[in-house]
Amino acid sequence: MAPKKNRGILTYFIIVVLAIAGLYYVTSKLSDSVGRTNYTTVIEHFDNLEVSAYELDLGSGELTYQLKGDEKKYKYEVPNVSIFLDDTENYRKEYNAKNPDDPLKQDYKKITDTSWIYSLIPVILMVILGGLLIFFMMRQNGGGGKYSSFGKANMKNQSNVRKATFDDVAGADEEKQELQEIVDFMKNPGKYRDIGAKIPRGVLLLGPPGTGKTLLARAVAGEAGCPFFPISGSDFVEMFVGVGASRVRDLFEQAKKHAPAIIFIDEIDAVGRHRGAGLGGGHDEREQTLNQLLVEMDGFTGSESVIVIAATNRRDILDPALLRPGRFDRQIVVGYPDVKGREEILKVHAKNKPLGPDVDLRVIAQTTQGFTGADLENLLNEAALLAARQNKKAITETDIEEATMKVIAGPEKKSRIVTEHDKRITAYHEAGHAVAAYNLPTQDKVHQVTIIQRGMAAGLTVTRPDNDDSHVSRNQMFEHIIMLLGGRVAEELVLDDICTGASNDIERATKTARNMVTKYGFSKKLGTVVYGSDNDEVFLGKDYGHTRNYSENIAGQIDDEVRTLIEKAYSDCADILNKNMDKLHLLAKYLIKFEKISGEDFEKLMKGEITESVLIDDADKEASAEVSSSEENADTTSNSEENNGSAE
Repeated sequence: MAPKKNRGILTYFIIVVLAIAGLYYVTSKLSDSVGRTNYTTVIEHFDNLEVSAYELDLGSGELTYQLKGDEKKYKYEVPNVSIFLDDTENYRKEYNAKNPDDPLKQDYKKITDTSWIYSLIPVILMVILGGLLIFFMMRQNGGGGKYSSFGKANMKNQSNVRKATFDDVAGADEEKQELQEIVDFMKNPGKYRDIGAKIPRGVLLLGPPGTGKTLLARAVAGEAGCPFFPISGSDFVEMFVGVGASRVRDLFEQAKKHAPAIIFIDEIDAVGRHRGAGLGGGHDEREQTLNQLLVEMDGFTGSESVIVIAATNRRDILDPALLRPGRFDRQIVVGYPDVKGREEILKVHAKNKPLGPDVDLRVIAQTTQGFTGADLENLLNEAALLAARQNKKAITETDIEEATMKVIAGPEKKSRIVTEHDKRITAYHEAGHAVAAYNLPTQDKVHQVTIIQRGMAAGLTVTRPDNDDSHVSRNQMFEHIIMLLGGRVAEELVLDDICTGASNDIERATKTARNMVTKYGFSKKLGTVVYGSDNDEVFLGKDYGHTRNYSENIAGQIDDEVRTLIEKAYSDCADILNKNMDKLHLLAKYLIKFEKISGEDFEKLMKGEITESVLIDDADKEASAEVSSSEENADTTSNSEENNGSAE
């Protein structure tokens, strides 16, 4: 690809140089005079009666003259023909009177002005140059730049892409089983036709970003061994009317020519949005593209030999006609992997990475709840980069731990200069979170506490769950609010002042409390009722045009309930920290000195196995030892003197 691109740039450069050279040549020709003689010299020849013959073009002003006794013809471009005729008005009479034997040969050419041609040449050159540039640009841009191929589908070339198989997909056993039928149909369609079964015409893969929807589609094509036509939903969207529908037709025509085949449309929500939504009415280019897609999938031109697989993470905005049986017969949810799935995903991505003996993939899988397949791949890659940066031959547990924190919150900013005042505030803030979490039975265990800045956070208290529970109880959500308020409560109890560092904690706590009241029905006062909905106007910018389904009176009661929950959680958190004030001070001092503490050391500190003795430097220990020894010597001396006195 690089040589072709370089040749194209060289071609443009040559064209521009030639055009500039042509313009310069024409301009110089237009500006230069035909003769180099000035007007005074020419008129002197006429005044001295030296011109024996001349010819004048009345249009261009070109003068061709010949001097007496000289056979050479001279040319001169007269600046103004009228002035020249006035200056030479009586020249013929005077010359013939002086030279009766050799009369003047005089001739005038009628006006035939062709100067407009010279002025038009630069315009013609510029038009030719522009045409050549457009021509070469269309040739090099391929399908997107040629007007004749606007209606062609811009499918990606799969010749150089390694074919994926189900072995490359881990942590999605049920999803692979659902797609295995499509693979089997592609290989053995008669088996299904004999029993009267119809394979799904369309399969819609739903799920959060990074869970492996595109990889599953590639694996289906790789296992089936049939032609695979991938395209993005945005490739159908074009500024020209009718182009999207034309590309849909071309896509299905090409797939039918190579049937049986699989069409994969990634991010189908770009073209499959609900029709008639939005402020601009219901008739636009995107809707025409969607209409053509609906017809191709299940219309008069339907074909069982072409299967459509699409992926999206926005099912809520897709048109209902696109989701009905006959088009997307099967919808497969590709969710977050569980602990077993995460371990399998880690094994797949760790195949070509040397791991140290201290790395246990099962432990990593247990501590990465909520990670997608893409997150786990990124985690191992970051760990490999960290190991390579330190010139290691294998990835160690330390690299994995640091990479995990980097993926969650960003890299550490150790070079940032933090004042002692800020460090003390951050230490007590994070200590408040950690001590509160330790004393709340429903909260996850503390994995690490640090006051080193990562990303936008001045410090972090990282907790890790022990299991993959999907249900959250009322008490668990309430205690989570208590843990979120631990930083602000610690600041108020210890520092006698509060700061802005708890803004995000308060925001998250308020959101959790409001969801408890309005979404999950946890309020006894308001009952088991949902107030509001998640169906925001996604086409109008979420809250624009959104209306509440409850009265102002209920809105006031919701605010009161949220405030009550927050105040109760604040009071309970203050009680917990007051009862564990010694642990709070000890943890804050530990963080000020060492900047971070691991989950194991935190457990020891809370159980009393780590005391303030670890905070004393070796120099301080030696100084205190010297002081104590000197005191013992002084006591011994005084005791001996007392004994001597009593003996006397």
